[in-house]
Amino acid sequence: MPDPVQVAFKRIQQPKVGENVGFQPGKSEVLKKGTRPFDGKELISDIRTDHDIEITVRDGARLYVDVYRPADTAEKVPAVLSWSCYGKKYSALDMLPMCVWHCCVPRSSLSGLEKFEGLDPQVWCPQGYAIVSVDQRGTGHSDGQICVMGPQDAEDGYDVVEAISKLDWCSGSVGMAGNSALAISQWFIAAQQPPSLKAIAPWEGMSDMYREQFVRGGWFSMSNFDLITKEIVRGPVNSGVEDWAEMYRWSSVQNAYWRAQRADMTKIKCPTYIRGSDVSTIHTMGSIRGWMEIPHKEKWIHWSSKQEWYELYCEPEAQDELKVFFDRYLRGAVDNGWETRPKVRWSALQYGSKPAIDDIVLEDFPVPGTEYRELFFQPDHTLGTTKLTRDEVHIASYDSEDYKSFAEFTYTFQERSRLIGLPKAILYVSCDSRDDFTVFTILRKKNKDGKDLLHLNFPIEATPVASIEDIPEKEQSSMNLHLGSIGILRASHREVDDSKSIHHQFPFHPHEKEEKVAPGTIIKLEMGIWAMGVDFEAGESISLRVGGQFPSIAEYKAWSDPRPEHELNRGEHKLHFGRHFPCKLILPFTPLE
Repeated sequence: MPDPVQVAFKRIQQPKVGENVGFQPGKSEVLKKGTRPFDGKELISDIRTDHDIEITVRDGARLYVDVYRPADTAEKVPAVLSWSCYGKKYSALDMLPMCVWHCCVPRSSLSGLEKFEGLDPQVWCPQGYAIVSVDQRGTGHSDGQICVMGPQDAEDGYDVVEAISKLDWCSGSVGMAGNSALAISQWFIAAQQPPSLKAIAPWEGMSDMYREQFVRGGWFSMSNFDLITKEIVRGPVNSGVEDWAEMYRWSSVQNAYWRAQRADMTKIKCPTYIRGSDVSTIHTMGSIRGWMEIPHKEKWIHWSSKQEWYELYCEPEAQDELKVFFDRYLRGAVDNGWETRPKVRWSALQYGSKPAIDDIVLEDFPVPGTEYRELFFQPDHTLGTTKLTRDEVHIASYDSEDYKSFAEFTYTFQERSRLIGLPKAILYVSCDSRDDFTVFTILRKKNKDGKDLLHLNFPIEATPVASIEDIPEKEQSSMNLHLGSIGILRASHREVDDSKSIHHQFPFHPHEKEEKVAPGTIIKLEMGIWAMGVDFEAGESISLRVGGQFPSIAEYKAWSDPRPEHELNRGEHKLHFGRHFPCKLILPFTPLE
């Protein structure tokens, strides 16, 4: 099914020698044990590689896949599909050098056979699995235009899954795995319910292109996608990729196109192993929504404290656990113990020099019995459990054009506490100079001296520094540092539809219309803040910062054009609080044990 409205595309570069391997249909070769095909990790088994297998999908478009499978075996094997708009031969060895510290993934941890963000054939073929790497529609040498997620991509995925299951070496069981783009695609394809798709493992997968990446809270940002289209995605001479900025210019509110970019989790029927984290700037709430909305019981969620690519490629226990999952559902190993594993495991970040506490077993998420404690804004800029009762209206203001200007309200813990769940802020705000504006919030942890703390997304021993304090400013990025959970809401998009909210702490904004605000008018903003899991000692604090600029590290701006004037914040924003304007932060207090 094609997209229900006309879609804008922008041209991309063609594949070129040195960046992608050439087009080799019909070529099959055996990569020998002991070799290092890309001067990376040594192969520990012979791997049969079938290049550019052609698969024709229902509308006649030809898509090309590479297959890595155990060599010299008559046994039919299950396949695990790697699906994204990244080239099927574009590996982590190509991408990670663009990241600070290479995301702490050494070259020796990668074979170069892995599709970026996908499973490494070096690891999986010796264990009896085939890894199938796809050039989706419009990428590499595949026909068509690049439809990133959405119904066309999902239908193509259905057709490819079924075609792979019928190849002579395949057992008929197909799974999907991978991070980020390779995880997002799993939500959409699995919702099509291809019969041969027996299990998926979406690790760090956003699920709504509008609400979670490009138009979060009604505020448009290209996020990391201009980097992706300029530096990574390649396709045939007439190919192009969906132009998100142009689609937003055509419609800044929900229409048929944007609605189609939200995965319908309720249609996913196959077993699902989700991973996610607080530290992702894109994928956190997709992982949460997947857990909460997939309607069956064969689902697991495992929360992490680490950057996703480090976890995928440098933590063998993650791959070991994934193998147990796939052995259960792709190989039929009914008694391998997978189903006895806890359904929900979480991480509690400690910040500073303390490593996170991982693998906390929870009954569910959100945690049953959570105390949603209301903390009200106080005149001294603290947060307290007591509502203000006088008619006096207090005002806290900030310069919405200055990243360093914000209003801050702080709560100090009197005893050791654990917050795991969904925070929410309710604010009363005005702007004298605009009829529309965007408000940003962030939760910051502070030590007993009031100093802002950071969480390091890698084990300190994997990094080139001795402590967080040693990281130079130019090396600080969202890849290696997490400041805190963020909420974003544009005033004209403030409407809430409670009937569609996944939880009372995370309001659903329909984004069906823009309700502009007369300058100076005080409006109520109900803002869901992305999930958090953080421990606090007595004397430590949490603060809510409210400002007019993105409050964390945004290192991708160099690839994107400036946004138009009417979208930008201008002038002073005012927070109004008192008896008639009960601004508050609602935090999820959960049991420590």
